[in-house]
Amino acid sequence: MISLTVPAWAENMGERSASRDLPFRLERVATLDLPWAIAPLHDGRLLVTTKPGEIWLFDGETGVSLRNVPEVQFSGQNGLLDVAAAPDFAQSGAVYFTYVSPQNALVLARARLGDGALEGIETLWRQTPGGRGQPGGIIAFGPDRMLYLSVGDRMQPDTAQESDNPRGKILRLTPGGEPAPGNPFSGSATRAATWTEGHRNPYGLAFAPDGRLWSHEMGPRGGDELNLITPGLNYGWPEVSNGDNYTGWPIPDHDTRPEFAAPSLWWTPVIAPAGLAFYVGDDFPDWRGHMLIGALRGQGLVLVAGDGSDQLARWDLRMRVRDVAVDRAGQVWLIEDSGSGGLYRLVPR
Repeated sequence: MISLTVPAWAENMGERSASRDLPFRLERVATLDLPWAIAPLHDGRLLVTTKPGEIWLFDGETGVSLRNVPEVQFSGQNGLLDVAAAPDFAQSGAVYFTYVSPQNALVLARARLGDGALEGIETLWRQTPGGRGQPGGIIAFGPDRMLYLSVGDRMQPDTAQESDNPRGKILRLTPGGEPAPGNPFSGSATRAATWTEGHRNPYGLAFAPDGRLWSHEMGPRGGDELNLITPGLNYGWPEVSNGDNYTGWPIPDHDTRPEFAAPSLWWTPVIAPAGLAFYVGDDFPDWRGHMLIGALRGQGLVLVAGDGSDQLARWDLRMRVRDVAVDRAGQVWLIEDSGSGGLYRLVPR
């Protein structure tokens, strides 16, 4: 059984060792070229994106590459990114996806899932200005049926503190891509769409069963963060971080600037978190209500208490885990960040 004893304050989880004693085995379902994101559908099928620019539809172990996917800029951290089914997918067949365009802009698009193809593709939101790497691009639909979108700082840290610049923000949009009513700011279209600011590179965004929104982001040299997302708050990047600049030059810690929201947990040495899902299901009853986080540099899977208060377990899978997802049947899926990356299903031992 997993101990739920938790600290009374945010602690560094990075110094805790990973275990090779796995409570599951990995069943490889498919091999893909740099898979990036997983989206379970209501009927048990899966959508999986690859960074070079493919969207695969899996029905069991059979997968087809969808036609009509837009051209992407595949370079470094950029390419085809996240994918998510609309809340009304069973009726509309609508899927949302993000990618970096050939013009370096992060793009949010919507399409209908047709017979082996995307149909009626619409661009809903386009980042202006664009940028370099660290695009973010994670999509989450809330209980309010609004769309939440993470935007990285595009390797230009100071812009995360510029109110009219979408870099380093989490946006809240209508399903049609407009600023959602009830957002905490007003003014320009970018400002009116902003939910929170001061982020570096959020590659995890998910709603807990209790309706709260959580995100994680990669720190620089140390200081990966898990954050409870509260509308209107500033999370401090690049003014504060529990990591240092890549040059070794220090950055003030979060506890020096209480006006910025501090993380619930942090990791130094980094795990490079990627993918975030809350577990619901029967395969792993000890995990119910808790977070599953993939680790790229940490090469594994991390289980975090659902209230963000502690790292409950960390498993060494000896591969870079790019995304983790839970389908409606309670099955856990993950993908490997590799040119011959596996799509895996977790099977309880």
